[in-house]
Amino acid sequence: MPRMSRRLHWLSVGAMALGACSLSTVALAQNPYKIVDHWKIGGEGGWDYLKVDSAAHLLYITHGPAVEVVSTETGKVIHTITGLKGTHGVAFDANGKYGYISDGGANEVVVFDRHSFEKVAEIPAGTNPDGITYDPSTNTVWAFNGRSRNATVIDVASQKVIGTVALPGKPEFPQADGKGNVYDNIEDKNEVVRIDAKTLKVTAEWPLAGCDSPSGMAIDIEHHRLFSVCDGKKMAVVDTESGKVLATPAIGDGPDAASYDPTLELAFSSNGDGTLTVVDAKGDSYGVLQTLPTQHGARTMTYDPIAKRAYLVTAEFGPMPAAVPGQTGHRRPPVIPGSFTVIVVGRE
Repeated sequence: MPRMSRRLHWLSVGAMALGACSLSTVALAQNPYKIVDHWKIGGEGGWDYLKVDSAAHLLYITHGPAVEVVSTETGKVIHTITGLKGTHGVAFDANGKYGYISDGGANEVVVFDRHSFEKVAEIPAGTNPDGITYDPSTNTVWAFNGRSRNATVIDVASQKVIGTVALPGKPEFPQADGKGNVYDNIEDKNEVVRIDAKTLKVTAEWPLAGCDSPSGMAIDIEHHRLFSVCDGKKMAVVDTESGKVLATPAIGDGPDAASYDPTLELAFSSNGDGTLTVVDAKGDSYGVLQTLPTQHGARTMTYDPIAKRAYLVTAEFGPMPAAVPGQTGHRRPPVIPGSFTVIVVGRE
């Protein structure tokens, strides 16, 4: 193409792109996300997933052998669920009565009352239950067991295990569409599985081309989309009907959680490099709208679609320990005691 024609071509493409600019892009440009608060929680030990109860204005944080319940109105811990061994995730039932904790250290799912916060049941699961979700279509809770590579399915009405689903690899975070399907990232095979929630059978295995070690997952139920965050600074956008990877927008390094806002049509990735990536999920472009600096290690997150706030957690770290000859596995810097913090991100 001649130089002048090429220039006119790109001008035309640019004009069309601007004309097709989504409302979410314009809205975010006018009112971007920013850090609005820090809540010092303190304590010691590691952490994993968070879960927000929008109606009750509560944030549940898995923190080592406990789950801390934080008021999203005051930023204060109002209760701590103790007597656990190694917590990973929290799920809620549909009627506001019970919550479910995946206690990987105990190989159990712990049921608690969401009003008194007292434990009411301890249900045996597989080895190291990690990601956990509730499926409203069958009134079941699904705990995905990282080491035994299967999922434990619990009937909420009876608080009993009704089945175990074998998986093709190591599961990570799940999502349910409320229409009879449960999806899960399979980390070591770089794929997503779809499971029939009624028959407890895997009905599809979809490779995530260009997306390594998928961990966090969010879902857009209305538009049939999954958002899986992966190593290599990529988010895989997957069609839940065909399994096709539609896009792989760039995100930060070391992600672990993903969220979605159904009214703003935005997808989020919290990244260990200290960034929060905001992706435009309106239309088919899936462009990155914002990369917000947060804090190193803030790679787990939950999002409140009512308050339009994201909650991330991290801590301050000491120096990396020296390598030990013959020792394998990842080295991690020590957490400075008392530095565990919730980062509150909003648009105000």
